Amino acid sequence: MLNAVLFIICVLIWGSTWYAIKFQFGIVPIEWSVAYRFFLAAILLLGWCIITRRRLRFSWSDHAVFAGLGALLFCLNYVLLYWGTSYLTSGLVAVIFSMMSLANQVNGALLLRIRIEPKVLVGALCGLSGLGLIFAPEFAKISGNDGLVAGIVLCLLGTLSASFGNTLAATERGKNFPLFAFNGYAMLYGSALMALYAVLTGTPPALDLGVGYVVSFLYLTVFGTVAGFTIYLTLLKTWGLGRTAYVAIAIPLVALAISTIFENYQWTPLAVAGVGLVLAGNLMLIRKRRPAPMATDSLCNPEKPVA
Repeated sequence: MLNAVLFIICVLIWGSTWYAIKFQFGIVPIEWSVAYRFFLAAILLLGWCIITRRRLRFSWSDHAVFAGLGALLFCLNYVLLYWGTSYLTSGLVAVIFSMMSLANQVNGALLLRIRIEPKVLVGALCGLSGLGLIFAPEFAKISGNDGLVAGIVLCLLGTLSASFGNTLAATERGKNFPLFAFNGYAMLYGSALMALYAVLTGTPPALDLGVGYVVSFLYLTVFGTVAGFTIYLTLLKTWGLGRTAYVAIAIPLVALAISTIFENYQWTPLAVAGVGLVLAGNLMLIRKRRPAPMATDSLCNPEKPVA
């Protein structure tokens, strides 16, 4: 029951961040907005670890894992998806990113030797089919447009990067890292890599103190990053790669609802049928099963204070 609640919260948060991101474009370059976002999120998480006296000392090899997660999940993933978004509509980007559910299944089988559950695979395919119906008109625009093809390739690469990050977090070593420190250090490395990329490409930093930018930035940082990724990695530990990746499939439904309210999205019979398929796949994936064993001082059981 708790996992189902966490799942819903995660989907609601990340589904709304698509709209919040729109307020980030303008004065501040994308690279620096992302670097600022993850740097502040890292400070909040690591600061919480210091205040509550949680473990923050790790070996160099542990930091290599943190840096790897930061590069895959909090840097490369975002750069590629933002680049892809410059060619595609947000709806189509959401559809492509939802394919992470299948990528996680494949990566889990190949790299972690996790057996693919037929029920999970069918549920993911059902959800993807539904999203395909929802955004069918956008798929029809792909033919003969090199920009759209480039956008699709970039978004697929970004999705693969996120999936590899999920796989790294789902390894036995990744599972046993303290949740807040693991997230905090990974975000710190991710923001540093993003800032380094911006400097190397000659993109100067900038600030925007406008209300829209600041409010959306704080929402994306506190809720979209700190709360969202903490919940997501907790689900990753308890549900595994396949089930947790359905978050990426359900997110566009929330984004679509927000678009209906604020952007006058027009519903079609295909869209209604698609929503039905996504919901059916959702129910198939989150059906109750035997709970996974809980590990101490790990992602599903936040670390004990250091004495």
